[in-house]
Amino acid sequence: MDTRANIQWFPGHMNKARNEVKEIMPQMDVIIEVLDARIPYSSENPMVATLRGDKPVIKILNKADLADPEMTQAWMDYFEQEDGVKALAFDDNKAADVHRIIELCKKLMPNKAESGRQIKAMILGIPNVGKSTLINTLAGRAVARTGNEPAVTKSQQLIKLDGGIMLYDTPGMLWPKVENANSGYRLAATGGIRDTAFDFDDVAGYTAEYLLQAYPELLKERYKIEQLPKTDGEFFEIAGRNRGLLKKGGVVDIYRMSEILVNELRSGTIGRISLETPTMREAEEAVVAEQRIALEEKRVAKEEEKRLRRLKTRKNRK
Repeated sequence: MDTRANIQWFPGHMNKARNEVKEIMPQMDVIIEVLDARIPYSSENPMVATLRGDKPVIKILNKADLADPEMTQAWMDYFEQEDGVKALAFDDNKAADVHRIIELCKKLMPNKAESGRQIKAMILGIPNVGKSTLINTLAGRAVARTGNEPAVTKSQQLIKLDGGIMLYDTPGMLWPKVENANSGYRLAATGGIRDTAFDFDDVAGYTAEYLLQAYPELLKERYKIEQLPKTDGEFFEIAGRNRGLLKKGGVVDIYRMSEILVNELRSGTIGRISLETPTMREAEEAVVAEQRIALEEKRVAKEEEKRLRRLKTRKNRK
């Protein structure tokens, strides 16, 4: 499966936001990047790493109550191996712990904290990772608009927090091209991309294929399946029949079953699921690197071909 062409989504306001972030980034002391705990790699915007340089970053694995707790811990350990990176896990049930973010900002900038100078922190995250809800909890009041669909925040705003911290909020930003096809599927499955931007049944097929391998018992229990199917197609047939999703002639409505699977994944109804591991990240980044090299070689070859054609044309004119 490959829907990369179908799930590229980079509205104009995101391009504007990227330019604004690039402009004010040099003034920032600390970067707070909000990730989806179910897909820490796929929800990590590669533009953030490029723009922040060596500034310290706090990676917030949000929606941790929907993710596999063991895998969330593995991701936190993985991220903290990087210089200047701290990781925290959050969910809606741990709002009281949000002060840890403020304390960590002060620890990362001890000179400013001790002298009482203002610490400038920028909070970034892709659409629908719960950034606005986290901001409201940090501020202790409703200062950021929230919603359960991507791209609710459309412009920057400044929020004064306790502890002498000025928080710079930014719109949720995807990046212009999702190079890793797997990341595109995971973003779509978890709600990071609008549902109208991809084929629902295709994304559900990818999701089912992964869950059959990684969380078979959760699928069997939720969809009342006695014997585990071998393919995603078989899964939709069995689960759809068990749910009574039949069209005329007794044919299973695969699309409706696809919607149910994705929506129940997003809500956590199936169980606490993580869609990727640090090992998967390493393997997929290696593939993306190879793809980049191949594309560059192809580009160079095309340029050389054009150059030779121009030389041939000049010779023929003489």
